[in-house]
Parts: sequence; C-alpha cells; structure tokens
Amino acid sequence: MSDSSPALPARDRLGATGVWLSSLAGVPAREGAAAAAEIERLGYGSLWFGEALGKEAFTHAGLLLAATERIVIATGIANIWVRDASAANAAAQTLGEAYPGRFLLGLGVSHAPLVDRRGHDYGKPLTAMRTYLDGIDAATYAAPPAEPPVPIVLAALRPKMVALARDRTDGAHPYLVTPEHTAQTRALLGDGPLLAPEQTVVLERDAEKARTTARAFLAGYLALPNYSRNLLELGFEERDVADGGSDRLVDALVAWGDADVIAERLAAHRAAGADHVAIQPLGDTVERQLAQLRELAPTLLS
Repeated sequence: MSDSSPALPARDRLGATGVWLSSLAGVPAREGAAAAAEIERLGYGSLWFGEALGKEAFTHAGLLLAATERIVIATGIANIWVRDASAANAAAQTLGEAYPGRFLLGLGVSHAPLVDRRGHDYGKPLTAMRTYLDGIDAATYAAPPAEPPVPIVLAALRPKMVALARDRTDGAHPYLVTPEHTAQTRALLGDGPLLAPEQTVVLERDAEKARTTARAFLAGYLALPNYSRNLLELGFEERDVADGGSDRLVDALVAWGDADVIAERLAAHRAAGADHVAIQPLGDTVERQLAQLRELAPTLLS
C-alpha cells in the first residue's frame, strides 16, 4: 500500500502495485469515478488510464482525482499530438496544485495510425517528444511549478526513448512488456529514474479461456508497428506476433492463472528493476475488471 502523506510527490506515493484501466475511456464519468473510488478503497497505489476519443486526458484526470482522496491518478498516456506543451504543462500544474502529490503525467507519442486518424501529422516521434519536453521546460520556467512537483514519465519502449526518459524526465512507463524488457529498461535508465511498467492479467486458471481472452485484447496492439517492432527486438519472431499471437507470446505478455501466479509475474518485474507495476485486468465490463481486482487485492497488496 502506498504512503498517503500529502507532502510526498506522486512518484513516492505509488507503492508497489497499481491499476491500469483503458476501459475508463469508454464508460460514463460517474461509473469511472465510482470505479476509481473502489480501487482506492481496495488499497492499490495508483490508477492509470489512457487517452481515447471522447475523453480528454487532463479533464478525465481531474474527475478521477475529485472522486478519490489518496490514490495517485496517472495518465498512461497523455497524447503529445493533441495539445501543445504549454497547455499540457498548465493543465498538469493546475492538477498538481489542486491535488498535491496525487497527479503523475505520463506522456507518449501514441501510434501513427491512431494519430493520423485524428488529423494530426505523426512526424518523427523521438524528435517530437524532445521538442515537446523543451516546451514544457520553457513553460515551467515561465511560471512556478506546483509543490510538490508533478512527475513526468514517458511511454518508452525502445532504447532511444528510454534514454530520453532517463535524461529529461522522472522515468518510464512501458506498456505491453515482459520482465525481460523491464530488466533491459532498468539497465538503460540506471538506478534513479522511476520504472513503472503495465502488466496485463487474466484471473483465469483454464489455459484455453485465458488465452482466448488475451488474444482478443492483444490483436489490435500487435497490428501497431511500435509494439510489434519492440516485441521482435525482444527476441520474438514474426510468427509469434501473427494471428493474435502465439501461445509463447500471449503467455509472456499476459499473466493468467490464480492470484499467486499473477503475483509471481509482478515479482519478476520487480526483481528486474520495476519500482511500481500497474496491473490491467481483462474483462468486457468495468465491473468484471473490478471483480478481479477485489479477488487479487489480498494477495497482491499484502
């Protein structure tokens, strides 16, 4: 369980285990707020969410912060292509001032097919992120930051983005990765920066059922070059990322089984250098995801 002292910055309040819920972007605000409040009551240290069509990241974060009292709310990620750096910094500092030590800003370059669909020019992701961070630095210099400062992490998968996260931000938030990737990322980051990977989970003991659920989730991600290239660099083969993913790939990316098996996967990330792991339970409704979080809490948060 995380330390709830308001004097601590968000990265020090995260604790060992948090929650990642992409589904919050697709449910009414009241349902998302109620889910956030329950996740806090269960004792998880953070709640991460993505930015999707229909819900703007900072407004959404404000709603979730208002619905809770202690938990860290983190963007995973705020898309750099949909607002300029000055606006992102102003929004982050406003939330940091209103909810001291409880907001963490995750930034990312998203994916070319998704960005192009929104009418933006994807450009060169690494250059764009570096320029964006320059803009945040300039905006922060012009106006005093919140106290404690709002931490910034990058959705960094590959070495150059990890190095940028190390040199310019508080750390990295890799998504859809293995403990082996966590070890490689920690080696690149060094000892100081925060490393907070996402880990997808399915609380299901039946292999066929678990893998069917996992494949349905993975299919869209494996079609995105940023993820597929990263997996190939990790040692998987083209046949592993085809047709929804091989058993080998599915089992590496999605921890399935009982609570003890899932706890072992989180322990593997921590042994590899993770400071904080955000679990994403798979389910076709938020309530089914919450049911898994309730069952997992006694084992994962003890």
